[in-house]
Amino acid sequence: MGYTEDDQLAINTIRLLAVDATFKANSGHPGAPMGMAPVAHVMFNKFMNFNPKNPDWLNRDRFVLSNGHGCMLQYALLHLFGYKVTLDDLKDFRKIDSITPGHPECQDTEGIEVTTGPLGQGFANAVGLAIAQAHTAAVFNKPGFELINNHTFCFFGDGCAMEGIASEAASTAGHLQLGNLIMVYDDNHISIDGDTKVAFTEDVMKRFEAYGWHTQWVKDGDHDLEGIEKALEIAKSVKDKPSVIKLTTTIGFGSLLQGTGGVHGNALKADDCKQVKKKFGFNPEESFVVPQKVYDMYHAHASEGAAKEQEWNQLFEKYGKEYKSEHADLLRRLSGKLPEGWEKKLPTYKPGDKEVASRKLSEAVLEAVHEVIPDLIGGSADLTGSNNTRWKNAVDFQPPVLGIGDWAGRYIRYGVREHAMAGIMNGICAYGTLIPFGGTFLNFVSYAAGAVRLSSLSHCRVIYVATHDSIGLGEDGPTHQPIETLAHFRALPNMMVWRPADGNETSAAYYVALTSKSTPSILALTRQNLPQLENSTLESAIKGGYVSVENEKADITLVSTGSEVCICIEAVKYLKDHHNLTARVVSIPCFEVFDTQSKEYRLKCLPDGIPSLSVEAMSTMGWERYSHEQFGLNRFGASGAYKDVYKKFEFTPEGISKRAVATVDFYKGAKVRSPVNRAFQQLI
Repeated sequence: MGYTEDDQLAINTIRLLAVDATFKANSGHPGAPMGMAPVAHVMFNKFMNFNPKNPDWLNRDRFVLSNGHGCMLQYALLHLFGYKVTLDDLKDFRKIDSITPGHPECQDTEGIEVTTGPLGQGFANAVGLAIAQAHTAAVFNKPGFELINNHTFCFFGDGCAMEGIASEAASTAGHLQLGNLIMVYDDNHISIDGDTKVAFTEDVMKRFEAYGWHTQWVKDGDHDLEGIEKALEIAKSVKDKPSVIKLTTTIGFGSLLQGTGGVHGNALKADDCKQVKKKFGFNPEESFVVPQKVYDMYHAHASEGAAKEQEWNQLFEKYGKEYKSEHADLLRRLSGKLPEGWEKKLPTYKPGDKEVASRKLSEAVLEAVHEVIPDLIGGSADLTGSNNTRWKNAVDFQPPVLGIGDWAGRYIRYGVREHAMAGIMNGICAYGTLIPFGGTFLNFVSYAAGAVRLSSLSHCRVIYVATHDSIGLGEDGPTHQPIETLAHFRALPNMMVWRPADGNETSAAYYVALTSKSTPSILALTRQNLPQLENSTLESAIKGGYVSVENEKADITLVSTGSEVCICIEAVKYLKDHHNLTARVVSIPCFEVFDTQSKEYRLKCLPDGIPSLSVEAMSTMGWERYSHEQFGLNRFGASGAYKDVYKKFEFTPEGISKRAVATVDFYKGAKVRSPVNRAFQQLI
């Protein structure tokens, strides 16, 4: 193995870059980088294949820092190996508009695979990356052409180990026997509250053994470079299960506060910075120092990675001559483009077609497009029969040894693990060859909210198939009936929330979700059947909103989504027959997409001079942007047959009409401006 003083110099350089950057920012977490610098040095320099000149090389090994607060470790490594992270970027750590933010963000920094920071998320992302690698290899590797054989490496700490998402993801990885996944557990016994003995005393390795992982323990992570290397070699040789290495380290190694919570989330004091530099053989008066021999060492490995990519490119060129269709498909996937003409497969509907629940309409889309979009890979959190997420001839993604699927399978059985499912999908998306979707009840997307938020922040093209979208699910009652859920996720930046009212709107939702390369989508779908609307088309619905029922000289506009649109249409007749009022109906299946339309178009849908009433069987929050008055459900629902529940809360033609009449009366004689023309809307 043969480690020299130069290796120790490189390790200490990493440590001191973290010390200097956090000290200059007067913010950050120097402790983890100082403790994990030895394993990072060994792993990156001896085990990982990558090319800093092309961070997107498909067959690179992936690295995830799940304990993302220690990101100065990763930024230092990126700089030292020659990625586009300069010393000035390290000096700008945690500054506005720098590429070295307070936690790793894949949109900001080349070489960052996934956005991490909320503990446990990176762990799940790493499982997703490993799943994507296993599937992509199974689809594209051929005899003599092992194109895809990379590993995913991940660091995680005590905080990640405590988070539920990591437990869910670890259980999933163990079942799937992901031998391409190697985790390093930073066992430093410190969290923000201090020594972990106050809250976390379980045997983590026994837990992972129970999950089906291969486990090892390196007891001296501060000094035992040979032991670290041997453990990584063994882990890489294990092919039938994921591996975790428990690495006992000293947080803040070298600091006066080493081994304590004081070095976890606080920059070192000036005197501590000086003494640790002196201890490591550096000039205590200098900062951000990188000895040339350290650069030379890391650049040499980067050059090896570039050479390996060149070999891979030659192999891929030969592959293209023998497997032309697979070669073209892989290139297309890497470009983010969809197959030409795929949209022609989307189902379309006409008035009078059979009433169908939108969850079944979603199933029809998946059935129609799965063959023409082979990169579509999906699953459900143990609700396959309810979410209708599995096409008829789907093969499960499973270890072949189990005899119930294979690695080329495109249907993932996530089990009752909504949060891990979402985090795993973010990782699958980040790999670059697949478009993931996952199903659960809309109410239980809230279980996954932490990972859903990172889908948005990371610009992941993932699709959440969220069925049983309202009180319309009926008998399961308030525990399962979403009320606040759509308001929550509509408030999330860079998230499209679709609530389609019929088949054409459902197809439109999938069209926009699949063609939006950098925005995730939530599709809120009904359990109950819906009629096909008179004036809905794919072309109108992809605008996020359109006029469903138009009437000249209307007294009121009813604005709605999903299963309430058809009730609003019934209310149009009731208002005319019983109150001699003329109403029009606007369907807005997706606020976010509607907001991107021109002001002229939005005013056509929501014109001046007509008061409007929104109708949606859940929280009214957010509807003031599209209506003058709001009819919704700002309380929990009720258990019973869905029609009875709707009747109880007056989501009926009569109930809507009652509120429409009150709205018309209130605004009579007033100069009514469209919500589109309100002052705060001018920024949209």
